[in-house]
Order: sequence, then C-alpha cells, then structure tokens
Amino acid sequence: MPAGSGLLMIDIAVSPSAAARSMIEALGAPVVLLDEQGVAQAQSPAMQALIPGIESGKALALVLRDPDLNDAIAQVAQEGGRKTVELVERVPFERAFRIHIAALGGGPRYATLLTFQDLSEQRVIERMRVDFVANASHELRTPLASLLGFVETLQGPARNDERARERFLAIMREQGLRMARLVDDLLSLSRIEQRAHVAPDTPVDLAGIAREIVDSLTLLARERQVTLTLVTPREPLQIPGDRDELLRLMENLVENAIKYGKQGGEVAITVAAGEGEASVHVRDDGPGIAPEHLPRLTERFYRIDTAASREAGGTGLGLAIVKHIVLRHRGRLTIESKPGEGATFKAILPRFESRP
Repeated sequence: MPAGSGLLMIDIAVSPSAAARSMIEALGAPVVLLDEQGVAQAQSPAMQALIPGIESGKALALVLRDPDLNDAIAQVAQEGGRKTVELVERVPFERAFRIHIAALGGGPRYATLLTFQDLSEQRVIERMRVDFVANASHELRTPLASLLGFVETLQGPARNDERARERFLAIMREQGLRMARLVDDLLSLSRIEQRAHVAPDTPVDLAGIAREIVDSLTLLARERQVTLTLVTPREPLQIPGDRDELLRLMENLVENAIKYGKQGGEVAITVAAGEGEASVHVRDDGPGIAPEHLPRLTERFYRIDTAASREAGGTGLGLAIVKHIVLRHRGRLTIESKPGEGATFKAILPRFESRP
C-alpha cells in the first residue's frame, strides 16, 4: 500500500476524534464522550465543573459507581440506541441528575455520549413546595377543626346554653381571625415573590415609616408592659422602596420583638444612615435564640416554640415576609442573638439617590 494511502487513512481515522473532542470541549452543557470501553475521551468544561473527578483516560465507572448507570452505558455501547437514567448522589451532599446516553459510531461496539442535566435545585424547590403546602394545610386545619367542633357543640349539647354560646363564639372568632391572618400572610408573601425581580424605586422616608409603626404598636406594647424606644435621624432618610412593604417589614420586626421579648422589658428601634445605606435595628431583651435556630428563622413556618408562637398569634410567616421584602429592596438581613441576651434584627437597605 502506498505511503500516501496510509497517511490518508490515519487522517480519516484521527480527524473525527479530534473534531469531536474540540466540539465537546466547546459546549456549554455538561457532556462527556466515552469510548467503547466506557473510558472518558473528552468532557466539556461544564462537565468538569459539575463532577471534577471525570477526566480523560479514566473509566467513568471509577467515578460514578451507580450500577444502573453503568449497566445502561454498557447496554448502549453493546446495542446502540439511547437511554435515560436518573442518578442521585448522597456524598458529599445530595445531588440529582438526569443522564441522557446516546450511541455514536457504527458498531459492533459503540462509543457513547452522555449529557447531564442537574436536577438538584429543581428537587429542592419541589421539596420546599411540598413542605409548604403540607405546612399551610396543617396551619389551616387546626383552627378549622376547632371551629367545626364548636359549631357541632352549639348545634347539639350547648344549643340552649347562653353562657357556653358566648364563650364558644369568642373562641370561634379568635380561630377565624387566626385563619384570616394566615391567608393574609400567604397572599402577602406570594405578591412579594412575584415582584422580586423588580426593585422598587419610589422615594420613601424610612424614619417616617419607623415612627408610624411605633405609634401603631404602642397599645400592644403597653398591654405587655414593654417600653418602646425609637432613635431616628432628624432629617428624612430616603430609600428607594415600596411603602406598603416597608411598613410590613417594620411592623413584623417590632411586633415580633414585643411579643417574643421579655414582658416588662424594652424594645429599642434605631434607624440610621450609613455610607450609601440605611439600616433598621430592632433589639429586644428577651430570652435570646440558640445558635442552631438562627439560620432557619426566616424559613416559612419555622418556629422555635410552636405553642408560644400560636399563643402569640403568629403564623410562622412573619420573618419569611421580612426576608423577601429585604431581598426585593436589594438589601440584606442579619440576626444576632445569644441565649439570655436578647436578639437584634438588622435590615440594611440601599439609600435613595436623587436623579437629575
């Protein structure tokens, strides 16, 4: 065979592999090319970022030791065609993937191309949705069951008992208000989340918001013998904001401090101006919060003490609403507390800059 013919045959054999490698390495999706024996020949940068252990020249089975995945790859390499497999990794943390396996070449054994789809965030969101629905259903079911029980009693044994009727109606009203608060908070949270991508830009005086809320909560503070102190700048402190949402943020923080702080204690509210920022500090002198609870306080329906929260009229959504309002305003929320030393909630928001 002429030397030139041999060189031509080498070019034909080598070029497709080099071209495939270059193409895969340029892809934005997590993709890996395996030879007929299941050894990685090329992988995209996204693949290396997703699973760093996958390297050229290394068998995929040494990195991903899932029997179903490896059996599917072997079957496609042997028979051709396509397969889809879902893989869940538990270590070092839980991740879920959908892997599409496709045969390449003309046999008798086939190289395979694997495309990975990371389902981890989708699974987390789905789990959160299921938990949210379950928690919301539970929160509504409890007062609803109470209402139905009292209605049955009033229709039966207490039909002609005037004293029982008055007492039961008062309890039924309280349970109805509890459900109304929950529905109101659910709707508020939904509205805030729907507008999360649009930052508000209307000038709002944060100091004025604080004064308004302190005035409205004075009666509640007096009932719990709590002293409210407010420190604000003398001049208006303008921030780009949604007035109704900022009122809700301030109300939730101050009301929480009154309800869950020390009865007969003090709640200090400070509004301050910083370099390009404005901040709201709400500090109570209550029992404080253990460190393990701090990261989860802004989760929907998370409560440190469920019974105490319900007794105080809480829905378990107040701090979740605060967090989402702060995020929509492109700010940040910090919580500082130690057992026995009270708690400080701090919302930091960008200052309003006058536009020409």
